[in-house]
Amino acid sequence: MSLLSVQELQTHFIYRDIDYQFREAKALNKVTLSLNAGEVLGIVGETGAGKSLTAQSICGLLRPPAQIVGGSVMFDGKELLSLSEDEINAIRGADIAMVVQNPRSSLDPLTQIGKQLVRVHQTHSGGTILESRQKALDMMRAVGIPDPLGRFNAWPHELSGGMAQRVLIAMALMNEPKLLIADEPTTGLDVTVQAQILDLLEDLVNQFDMACMIITHDLGIVAHYCDQVAVMFAGEIVEQGPTKRVFQTPAHPYTQQLLAATPERLQMGIRSQLGGQPPDLFNLPTGCLSQDRCPKSTKKCETPPPMIDVSSGHLARCHFAESDNKAGSKGGD
Repeated sequence: MSLLSVQELQTHFIYRDIDYQFREAKALNKVTLSLNAGEVLGIVGETGAGKSLTAQSICGLLRPPAQIVGGSVMFDGKELLSLSEDEINAIRGADIAMVVQNPRSSLDPLTQIGKQLVRVHQTHSGGTILESRQKALDMMRAVGIPDPLGRFNAWPHELSGGMAQRVLIAMALMNEPKLLIADEPTTGLDVTVQAQILDLLEDLVNQFDMACMIITHDLGIVAHYCDQVAVMFAGEIVEQGPTKRVFQTPAHPYTQQLLAATPERLQMGIRSQLGGQPPDLFNLPTGCLSQDRCPKSTKKCETPPPMIDVSSGHLARCHFAESDNKAGSKGGD
């Protein structure tokens, strides 16, 4: 059984407009994914695709007007969507932890680093101050923070961006979670620090046998660090499967366009442009959501495409995914 199993998750933004009429934006559209212990899943897609919203929905971090209107989120055998606020709070921070892209926004500027780490541990473990202090120092060492005792008494403004991100990772690991969600964990960091943080996450996943979900715009990060990948567009997953297989033989036109738009492909002279705009979430088309910007769109795309099993574990939501993949395979023989 998967550690995390999300089935047809639907999150909408529902509110009254200036004319006091209800409006509903279908921000997540029946998202389905799963994640096993020790596995790293990358979620990619353009801005507004629903990547961070998926993570927030799983963790119970939604605020009005966002609300879950359907689906299931099973974590370690528990249905998270049926839990009370207190029950989900007990899981979040203990069994599920999250690392966000801007560590300074998550650290209390008026509290020393060590005290913040101790507070997180005591909230969920019930240990003594001395036990929590030792745990904090151990986690600071685990994430590669030099001079943990000295940094324990440091203030957030005294840390570099990379060091602050390490502190946030240490905070997420204080209670040895089963699932770590990293939402754009290296945005704003220089290239060298980015690699250090991602290598650290990879080592920690192996060390603690955690499941890890990495949300990113960077396909290179996914290619290097993720076992599985899910490609999102307009609030739904359009392709998913083993990273190497999806990237080598992308079956959905949107995935093909994303891969062709990477700097590496552009340097090779392979150019692609994601033309047009994503669909209006307040008025989604009845058929394929990417039909208006897809170069392969036909009349058939006016009906909703099924999620096709292109090959073992490689799925794509496209009417032509199966035939495209077969044609690509024949061409490579």
